[in-house]
Amino acid sequence: MAKQEYYTLTEIKKCKAKYNLIIGERSNGKTTAVLGEILKVHCESNYQECGFYLRRFQEDLKNAVQLTRNLVSLKWVEKYSHGEYNSIRYYRGEWNLVKIDTKTNEILKVNTNPMMYSGSINENERLKSRAFPNCTIICFDEFLTRGYYLPEEFILFQNVISTIVRERDNLTIYMLGNTVNKYCPYFAEMGLNNVKNQKQDTIDIYEYGKSELKVAVEYCKGIAKKSDVYFAFDNPRLAMITKGSWEIDIYPHLPLKYTKKDKVFSAYLEFNGENFEIELILLDDNYFLYIHRKTTEIKEDTYPVYTNKVNPKYNYSSNIFKYKNKAEQLITSLITQDKVFYQDNEVGEIIRNFLITQKKGI
Repeated sequence: MAKQEYYTLTEIKKCKAKYNLIIGERSNGKTTAVLGEILKVHCESNYQECGFYLRRFQEDLKNAVQLTRNLVSLKWVEKYSHGEYNSIRYYRGEWNLVKIDTKTNEILKVNTNPMMYSGSINENERLKSRAFPNCTIICFDEFLTRGYYLPEEFILFQNVISTIVRERDNLTIYMLGNTVNKYCPYFAEMGLNNVKNQKQDTIDIYEYGKSELKVAVEYCKGIAKKSDVYFAFDNPRLAMITKGSWEIDIYPHLPLKYTKKDKVFSAYLEFNGENFEIELILLDDNYFLYIHRKTTEIKEDTYPVYTNKVNPKYNYSSNIFKYKNKAEQLITSLITQDKVFYQDNEVGEIIRNFLITQKKGI
């Protein structure tokens, strides 16, 4: 096997974007690349400029002491500091460069200017009273998740940025994610409409009218790793680990045919810019739901329409688990019992994300 190659910031830095979304397989070097950039900028600015490492939850930082070990093992600390420092210490939410005696592990020298701070979105209120005037890079790690996003998370994320940048314009933001969820709410909030169709090893640029805001989205190419041998099973979900393909579950497809007379009720669903029809089917004394794409606009005013946005129309609901009649109650019951079939796996994945927003709110 040829020498393993890891991700670098070379191409995305050419875009000179304020926001840089880097999406790819696990363990391809995304985080190390950005932390290496923070280290380099810190050293080249005579230890004045620094970075900020951001996670969704404070508990995600419990292993922060291990975060920069690659920078040390790769000897980047010695390289960029020209031998003045050789390690990094994490203490009370800050990373500092240190010089360590390699024989005794005694700390000989500490640079008191932090190389990087840490914080979380869910505890963003704690940051508001602090100042980060020298912070020029934010690394928001693991921004994609198959689990729960915080209520109004994008707004909270913007609050964190506002706290750090204040009135400056020299902040670069890196958002790093594994290919676990192509229907992440950040994409919709930022108007990144092509992410789900973007090809690997490409960078898409998004600009916003006359503003100077620019967002770059890089979908990293896959890399061959020695560990791939452990994931060679014929399972499409493993492609996310070995190739950087988007992770997607296998959802139940319709196992039988039904006719128009078997459909007893319909509802509609709007999410992520797409429309879906929920058909309530009664066949052989058994109820189930079939959810499929609706390629035409929703015009009906009588059937319920579920969405994660507030709409004043009577038939619109922002919570599928709150029902107004027996038919809607049955829909809710069938969803909780997993008696749902999907047109395809993509539809199943979208509905899964919609239901997460309904249970927790985003």
